[in-house]
Amino acid sequence: MTSATIDSESRSHWMGVLAKSPADRLGELWSALGDLPGWSHLRRPEVGLVMVRGRMGGDGAPFNMGEMTVTRCSVRVDGGAVGHAWVAGRSNSHAEMAALADALLQMPQWHGVVADRVVAPLARQLSEDRARAGRQAAATRVDFFTMVRGED
Repeated sequence: MTSATIDSESRSHWMGVLAKSPADRLGELWSALGDLPGWSHLRRPEVGLVMVRGRMGGDGAPFNMGEMTVTRCSVRVDGGAVGHAWVAGRSNSHAEMAALADALLQMPQWHGVVADRVVAPLARQLSEDRARAGRQAAATRVDFFTMVRGED
């Protein structure tokens, strides 16, 4: 797999998983990878703000909901692959690991390793967390109904 053959849907998936996963869990999986190729920063991790936009009812007119803190980072791995990451919050290490993972996932010799040992477990955990939150919300659901009285 070369960077030219990576479809944007696959890259979007792994970048979303890396950004949404807890930094400590990403760090655990990352440390288990062992020796990684050399790399350098194109853009060191830096913290900034982005404007979050919303829509009333999901399809109404857009409005500025508020600002959110994010950290971004860009790296180049020996061999030429470039990785980028934007993560919520102020975690330089999270942004750096996610950017490095993005670069490695674009390299044929590293794609399978990082996809199987890092992205797949994180995606599973995110899915399980989402399902657990859905079950908890469903357990507290209240169904309201209206009784219609007929006039005699």
